[in-house]
Amino acid sequence: MSNIQKIKGVADLFPPESDKFAFMERTAREVFSRYGYNEVRIPIMEKTELFARSIGEETDVVQKEMYTFPDRKGRSLTLRPEATAGLMRAFIENKLYAAQNVSKLFTFGPMFRYERPQKGRMRQFHQLDVEMIGANEPQADAELLLMLYTYLRGLGLRQLSFEINSLGCRNCRPGHRQALVDFFAGLNRDELCDDCRRRVDTNPLRVLDCKVERCRELTANAPKITDHLCDDCRTSFEVILGILDAMKVEYVHNPRLVRGLDYYVGLTFEVTSTDIGAQTAVAGGGRYDGLISQLGGPDVPATGFAIGMERLALLLGDLEHPGVDFYVAVLDDSCATPALSLAQELRSAGLTGEAAFGAGSLKSRLRAANKVGARWCLLMGGNELAAGEVTVKDLAGGEQERVALSSVREYIESRK
Repeated sequence: MSNIQKIKGVADLFPPESDKFAFMERTAREVFSRYGYNEVRIPIMEKTELFARSIGEETDVVQKEMYTFPDRKGRSLTLRPEATAGLMRAFIENKLYAAQNVSKLFTFGPMFRYERPQKGRMRQFHQLDVEMIGANEPQADAELLLMLYTYLRGLGLRQLSFEINSLGCRNCRPGHRQALVDFFAGLNRDELCDDCRRRVDTNPLRVLDCKVERCRELTANAPKITDHLCDDCRTSFEVILGILDAMKVEYVHNPRLVRGLDYYVGLTFEVTSTDIGAQTAVAGGGRYDGLISQLGGPDVPATGFAIGMERLALLLGDLEHPGVDFYVAVLDDSCATPALSLAQELRSAGLTGEAAFGAGSLKSRLRAANKVGARWCLLMGGNELAAGEVTVKDLAGGEQERVALSSVREYIESRK
């Protein structure tokens, strides 16, 4: 009988890769809590209707990429392809809007999309998702960007590019849309890709986001949304950029950076890197004031971002691991239980180490201690046990001496 293997497009994560994910999560908790954000946990399954209403029935995600299945009662369920919709559903269902004016939430976990697996993109992938609900001031948007910047710096990343744009609001976007329609009317549509030929009629803004080189050439002189901003949107965008300038956060204003769904307004942004080959987005977000009301909740503003953790992990170098303080080596079977007691005492004091409970030769135990990277090997044999002592060998310097069992912790701590 053959072994059962993992599904295509998913990964088993072991150290050092799993250490990177733990590092990203640990840093997120530390940084985001300083800004007043609270971690939440949401289901990985939702009713399919939630994603159809939030992402859009006609999108590739809903049409082609979601893992959707009926449960035993025939209800259509979907493994979440992203986290924002589930967070908004939880916000509405639990009436968080009644408890406080502004909710600051973050979560992370696995997401699922059926697409061709490639470097940094899997069918089961992980996202870090951050949402600020209830604030509409430009300073709030700027703070979100600063928090993202602080988080990425906290991971040790430096070579990143922030791309920023404003999508305007419901008052100024119709004028830009009409300008785009007029512009595309003068183009030869046959030169556009299939998707863009369809988008010209259904959602002309999305044409600006096309990655096909010929489409980008044809639309190089397309009208910019920033030329059609109303006074309020222009002022808000200038406040955000002014704050980033004052905080010395480098960014690029990219007028082609868009979001295709109507509930996106105002600020939109991406963080890109060239460290993993072609320029790749590792984080993205923006303001989406209409999403919560679209899902049946109150009409409250919201801003957020998501980070692809697999892509981010590619940017992280080898992590520095905390050293292993001790390795308890048992040289006689009678020492197995005392070795466990000593190891437990040292761990309770905050030291890190392992214990071998089966007796072995001195040579094999020293080899095992070196293999785990221990600084000290604590040798316990029958003679040491009878004397209430342990032989402490410094694996870095080679020195060793007998130390009373009751003094081992103080001995190690005084030499760390």
